[in-house]
Amino acid sequence: MENLFTHLEQVVLRMDSRFCTEDGHLLKNNVVEAALALDPKLLHYLLADEKLRKQFFREVDGLLVFDKVQFQRFVMNKQFLPDSYTSFKNKVGLTNENGEFLSESREIVLSWPYKDCMLEGGQTKEDAKRNEIFWSETLAPDEINRLTEPKALCNFRRYDSKGEHEASELLPDDNLIIKGNNLLALYSLRQRFRGKVKLIYIDPPYNTGNDSFGYNDSFNHSTWLTFMKNRLEVAKELLTEDGNIFINLDWNEVHYCKVLMDNIFGRDRFRNEIVWCYNGPGSPKMKQLNRKHDTILWYSKSAENWVFNGDVVRMDSDVHVGGFNGEMGKETSADYTEKGKIPEDWWEIIYNKSDLESELRTFYQEGYVSENSDWFKAAVAARIRVDGKKRTGYLTEKPYKLIERIIKMGSNEGDLVLDFFAGSGTTGFVANYLQRRFILIEQLDSTINLLKQRFIEEDTILQPKVPVYCELAQANQQLVDEIMAANEPFKLQEIWALLQEKGFLSYKVSPKLINEHAEDFNDLSLEDQKRFLIECLDKNMLYIPYSDIDDEGFTLSENDKQLTRQFYVSR
Repeated sequence: MENLFTHLEQVVLRMDSRFCTEDGHLLKNNVVEAALALDPKLLHYLLADEKLRKQFFREVDGLLVFDKVQFQRFVMNKQFLPDSYTSFKNKVGLTNENGEFLSESREIVLSWPYKDCMLEGGQTKEDAKRNEIFWSETLAPDEINRLTEPKALCNFRRYDSKGEHEASELLPDDNLIIKGNNLLALYSLRQRFRGKVKLIYIDPPYNTGNDSFGYNDSFNHSTWLTFMKNRLEVAKELLTEDGNIFINLDWNEVHYCKVLMDNIFGRDRFRNEIVWCYNGPGSPKMKQLNRKHDTILWYSKSAENWVFNGDVVRMDSDVHVGGFNGEMGKETSADYTEKGKIPEDWWEIIYNKSDLESELRTFYQEGYVSENSDWFKAAVAARIRVDGKKRTGYLTEKPYKLIERIIKMGSNEGDLVLDFFAGSGTTGFVANYLQRRFILIEQLDSTINLLKQRFIEEDTILQPKVPVYCELAQANQQLVDEIMAANEPFKLQEIWALLQEKGFLSYKVSPKLINEHAEDFNDLSLEDQKRFLIECLDKNMLYIPYSDIDDEGFTLSENDKQLTRQFYVSR
């Protein structure tokens, strides 16, 4: 299969003598000059070819506009390698907007290995460390477009205090919980929700080495940046023109994320750095000051106009960690976290003893919330009970008070709120109570089960409108999960047989040749066998494309097909 660069050379550029020498070498400067001058003949060639039209033209109000900057960057890419589609594979440093390294320009942006790759990031279990990370490293741009096409959905359910019910229809204002890879889910949302999300709040993996971000030990920092870049770029498209995005991080990656956000949204869209403090003394043995804060980066999509309800910052909260005002419990978080007012029996009052006891005792005994942090007096009280019910116990769960202030400050009633690192679903619960609509995306199996159960068990006062739950319909992703879970070589041999029968193999794979060398495969370690089988899969078919919903090779129910079509109907 030819890559896009070869396609550009053979189909278009060599059809015009201005663009190549007599011996067939490409004259890149002539091509770029023609592009910058909007040469009619060159534009005609590009528009006439479907692949090139899709790659180098953008639709604006029904018209196709030539992206000459991207075209110039593509043609003049000095780091282009015949067998790689990343210009950042072999060189690390600071670059300007055109990809030129620091020695060539004074204007700089953050650059890192595999920056222009797509990290699918399909981890489904928190303790499963994955090696198959840059899955589109060897994909041409037109293939990446197929990877991010809208996907089919399945297993539609409604969850409320009465339990689980099969969903028979989707309503225009339904709240949504989507299980599956959050990158591909975001691209699936784009068709229906582009420009409709008023506020995004995310609490992504901090990349501490001990959290759920388990990709590529060799390039862990670069991997995290690619992982976030892929998701933030499409998230920006979902925001309304006056929308806001808030990203909750700690010191591990927040400074790099700030530069990344400046590049994606623009430095003039940066609104605030919110420092969420939980102060307290450090250990005498520490050779540094204690780190007791997180940082929330706030950006708007527009440089001139964004939602900001400033009075909310100075008003009392409607939400208390001890309960919602007037509805639940007498105690508020401030009663137990303000300096000098923590009663000796605080543990018995607020918590049920559990396996979190040791961690939480240490957390409270070492520090208290700053009296000056009136925004976040409940900052460390993320697991306090609500209406007699203990919080979920999810280790990174954020307090209601924190999420409430952000949602009220950056959106209004009826607006749509998105969290694509949903965790235990606190963003959705608070948004729902505050009369906002919400979309939650989560892919970890254990967490999505906790989230679903929470909607069943919570008091109905917390959920004025019950959500619809659905999943990205798996194709090859199901085989990936089975490969990763296999613990015996014979199981992998069974999967290989199934893969040949039903799986979508990469065009590079010859089953006949592999079977002829079965002994070589058997000599590999179990982990290498897994990596090999995963590499054989077509990465564009991890999930079922919406366009293939009626393909008889997939086992979607008629109800799933019907609701998937309803989901993609523009409303």
